Amino acid sequence: MLASFIDSIAGGGGLLTVPALLSAGLSPAQVLATNKLQAVGGSFSASLYFVRRGAVKLREQRLNIAMTFVGAVSGTLLVQHIQSDFLRQVLPLLIIGIGLYFLLMPRLGEEDRQRRLDGVAFALVAGGVVGFYDGFFGPGAGSFYALAFVTLAGFNLAKSTAHAKVLNFTSNFTSLLFFILGGKVVWGVGLVMLVGSVCGARLGARMVLSRGQRLIRPMVVIVSVVMSSKLLYEDYGAAIGHWLTHLW
Repeated sequence: MLASFIDSIAGGGGLLTVPALLSAGLSPAQVLATNKLQAVGGSFSASLYFVRRGAVKLREQRLNIAMTFVGAVSGTLLVQHIQSDFLRQVLPLLIIGIGLYFLLMPRLGEEDRQRRLDGVAFALVAGGVVGFYDGFFGPGAGSFYALAFVTLAGFNLAKSTAHAKVLNFTSNFTSLLFFILGGKVVWGVGLVMLVGSVCGARLGARMVLSRGQRLIRPMVVIVSVVMSSKLLYEDYGAAIGHWLTHLW
């Protein structure tokens, strides 16, 4: 529930759910699949809230949704044949960049700005590229969707977060379909998590519309720092510890 609440505001909910699933003894493939199940519940709950409140008009997002689906399918198929080690190495830098971008540009996202990309061009970037990334690797996808809406569509932060969640649900659902076909989902664990995810996401969505950028901006910065630190520690923690041991 907490992970989904955070994810619906700033992304990065997997920081909590993935380690929890690993500690429960699930295999890496089962962890990814089961995590997608709860992520689908949370992103659907938040998306539904935003649509019902009029923050997102689905008719205007049909092209973006379609390109997100295509991108997610491509990424999910490709990851079965290619290792994602390179993405894991550069991801912390990308996430740090997002946090710094929002931190150093305090007026960014305060209000709608002039749109830089529209139509197919925007759909290819926000839907196709980020959707592909979410299907291929995943962590931080919600932040990348939101960044695309802020910088390329000119939306304010609250509006960007709402629209990002719809595309995030699309890519989550697409990836989940392939995991189900592969028999990787642990349904007992996933369904319990899904219930909490739905509740947490709905609460987070309400906070987005009521508090807007006053809540979203610091959350994005904090989540970016925590997520990048965690990924760097997982990849280089042992090496740093070994170096410090020899240093002392």
